[in-house]
Amino acid sequence: MSAVEMIVIAVAGFCAGGINAIVGSGTLVTFPTLVAFGYPPVVATMSNAVGLVAGGVSGTWGYRRELRGQWDRLRWQIPASVLGAALGSWLLLRLPEQAFTTIVPVLLVAALVLVVTGPRIQTWARARAEAAGRTPDHVGTGRMLALTAGTFAVGVYGGYFTAAQGILLIGVMGALLPESMQRMNAAKNLLSLLVNVVAAVAYTTVAFDRIDWAAAGLIAVGSLVGGSVGARYGRRLSPTALRAAIVVLGVIGLWRLLAG
Repeated sequence: MSAVEMIVIAVAGFCAGGINAIVGSGTLVTFPTLVAFGYPPVVATMSNAVGLVAGGVSGTWGYRRELRGQWDRLRWQIPASVLGAALGSWLLLRLPEQAFTTIVPVLLVAALVLVVTGPRIQTWARARAEAAGRTPDHVGTGRMLALTAGTFAVGVYGGYFTAAQGILLIGVMGALLPESMQRMNAAKNLLSLLVNVVAAVAYTTVAFDRIDWAAAGLIAVGSLVGGSVGARYGRRLSPTALRAAIVVLGVIGLWRLLAG
């Protein structure tokens, strides 16, 4: 690995860590970078997942205050993410890459639509709750089941490919929860981190020799710093600015996926 390649991969890791903390599509930076340097797609996917764990830790820590008061819901979402990630990691080692990557653009478009329409959906849900005599912040059994199922599905996707799983999570939560963007972003960071940890453990255990540890290490160093920086500035964004950032980066990611 040349010095230029090392620098580019580390910088890509920094960018991915920052983007993941704010939006959740950092893999769309690091994955194409590794592929461009000649890494096979599956090797790039596994090395990237291992490296981005560090950025997930720093990004989640940066949003720790926004996680307060969410544990009653997260105790359902966390197992769903972990089980989904385990299944997705298993699928990566068993199925052709095209099995999931062909539907990634469709999922990303659906998530972006949910991100954009989230405020209207939340307003509608609040109106229905008030009409039924419930508190607007009440999350019923039906919505909790839908949220858990959606979290599991995103976990499967994240364990397999990881790219843009944060946008998918924000889309699902935004459509179902009466939460602010920053609090949903904090939950997204934690759940995405867990998915990456499960995937990294699975890849390390089953396919240790297929991971490029030099590339993973460079991404880890870069993403650790990037996640901290992203969390610091992402927490200052208004809900509208954060939503706009998600949409813009999501569209860029969609373009890169289709172009690739």
